[in-house]
Amino acid sequence: MAVMRSGASLTRRRFLTTAASSAVMAAAGGIAKPALSRAADRPVITHGVQSGDVSVDSAIVWARADRPSRMLVEVATSESFKTIRSAVFVDALPETDFTAKALLEGLPAGQDVFYRIRFQDHSFPSALGSPQVGRFRTAPSERRTISFVWSGDTAGGGWGIDEARGGMRTYATMLKSRPDFFIHCGDHIYADFPLHTERKLPNGEVWRNIVTEDKSKIAQTLAEFRGNYKYNLLDKNVLAFNAEVPLFAQWDDHEVTNDWCPGEALRWGGYADRSVLKLAARGCRAFHEFMPMRETLAEAGRIYRKIPYGPLLDVFLLDMRSYRTPYGEDGAPAAILGPTQVSWLKRELMSSQATWKIIAADLPIGVVSGDAIAQGDGTPRGREIEIADLLAFIKHAGIGNTVWITADMHYTAAHYYDPNKAVFQDFEPFWEFISGPLHAGTWRPQTLDNTFGPRAVFQKGCSGAQRDDLAPCFGLQFFGHVAIDGASEVMTVTLKDVADRDLWSTTIEPRMEKWSRGVPSMRS
Repeated sequence: MAVMRSGASLTRRRFLTTAASSAVMAAAGGIAKPALSRAADRPVITHGVQSGDVSVDSAIVWARADRPSRMLVEVATSESFKTIRSAVFVDALPETDFTAKALLEGLPAGQDVFYRIRFQDHSFPSALGSPQVGRFRTAPSERRTISFVWSGDTAGGGWGIDEARGGMRTYATMLKSRPDFFIHCGDHIYADFPLHTERKLPNGEVWRNIVTEDKSKIAQTLAEFRGNYKYNLLDKNVLAFNAEVPLFAQWDDHEVTNDWCPGEALRWGGYADRSVLKLAARGCRAFHEFMPMRETLAEAGRIYRKIPYGPLLDVFLLDMRSYRTPYGEDGAPAAILGPTQVSWLKRELMSSQATWKIIAADLPIGVVSGDAIAQGDGTPRGREIEIADLLAFIKHAGIGNTVWITADMHYTAAHYYDPNKAVFQDFEPFWEFISGPLHAGTWRPQTLDNTFGPRAVFQKGCSGAQRDDLAPCFGLQFFGHVAIDGASEVMTVTLKDVADRDLWSTTIEPRMEKWSRGVPSMRS
């Protein structure tokens, strides 16, 4: 992983003398004048720019070059870049497939921030590429209205980029709402699902994919995993969205292979090496290289983390894949988060001073699935035991205003968990919202079990004669939108589709102190 260097303390003059050759930097606006004239002589940004993990005073920015080079980043609070607030540099090396991430610190709270990225050729330092500009908004330090969107499941089911049908259109729809950030709940890629040039649709039409070499086969090598991320970045909608909206990224199974578990043998055919751990190591490395996310020195490759987003919101991004254990016999306890992550989550929830705690999960709690948590009606068993312990802890610790969001199921739904309807009752009522797919096949809603008493207040997916894995062009692509009012602190959750239609919405009143069991105030 490229080393991240903070530029908060660097002056503009320091940047000019240390990050680039001063002989080729122009005095006006920090625009470099390359000594070499031909465009081919200069490094190129190959897959746009991204930002991520934005907080009150910091953020990550990302780009990829076409060669060994130095990523130069300038930061300003106006699009003109008349005043450069800070500047940083990070080297893009072959070891990271020429990707580079920079940590920006010392940013002003609640402010639009513009960043400008270009690359400086390592072999010819006088050759600087053309810049690209991105923007994001830092989290507020005061109570201010904020909003975000979430979804998951991109390029799945064999449905890739069909340019004649507008490409990955849900990204363009989400951009219209100008959210403060976007949570991708996992399945950024489908490394285990090759694309074919054409797929026949139920109505007789033909879906035509752009297909690259790496997307034409299951990913096994590190280069092939990297190629899956590069594929999504061919889409104009994704590139435009990434340049404007920060990403909070987590993963699920298809970043490696379907339904993988560290302690189990590889289930699917077609793999030359049957080691799940080797496959996961390659998938995890590519994920970290291409996601604009913060890294931790405590545990290399860790994905779960907390992102504080001002006084109204803390976001807890979980990892339900890396630390799970296989199911035992007769409902014996099994991990979905693992003891270290559970302890971290309890500790961080306890210390959170934010009004709302969004728990972003890879998987829903109450949807019956052999790969996930719910195993059917009855008392907690298997991975449900870990979730029961967590929910009971939240209740007894008096932690209010927790809302769960997830994707994975390829349909959208609102689930209300009520202990009065549950077999296990030692928890307070809460909402769980599912959205997705962003750009993948759509499925029909699945069965809920009664362990934690979920009720499907709303759900939409395939229905009637529609077949599962319905193509994106039929309009059943979904995302969720959350707005938290700065004055009242009321949260409004809206489930939306690719046409930007509001399918269902509810408002949830915040609880300002420990409450007795009952239904939270809401208006649907």
